[in-house]
Amino acid sequence: MAKVPRNFRLLEELEKGEKGIGDGSCSYGLEDSDDIMMSSWNGTIIGPGHTVHENRIYSLKITCGDSYPERPPVVQFLSRVNLPFVSQSDGSVDPSRLPVLASWSRASSLETVLVEIRKEMATPTNRKLPQPPEGSMF
Repeated sequence: MAKVPRNFRLLEELEKGEKGIGDGSCSYGLEDSDDIMMSSWNGTIIGPGHTVHENRIYSLKITCGDSYPERPPVVQFLSRVNLPFVSQSDGSVDPSRLPVLASWSRASSLETVLVEIRKEMATPTNRKLPQPPEGSMF
């Protein structure tokens, strides 16, 4: 199967992100609409219900390097959150501790990353972790 060039792939993802994902619990878009390399993205996750994250809105920065989608994006929380795969010093996501990034494949996307992070928030281990005050940022 032919590989879709990086920019075509990112244009597809941009179009999908602008339309909104599924139930609207995750969204993403370019940080700067003039970014012709489509490297810097903003992501938003609305915390899953029946967890300590419920009704919280988490902001993330996502960077797609030159080797995306062969290599995973770099993900960093801007909103403070207490999760085992998020650095408490700067909000960066440790790719080795988040399965979707650790076992990255071309079939994965920005949407996949956000949806999987949201699913991780709802796991029995993470759903009741004490969280920093709502609205605090890294």
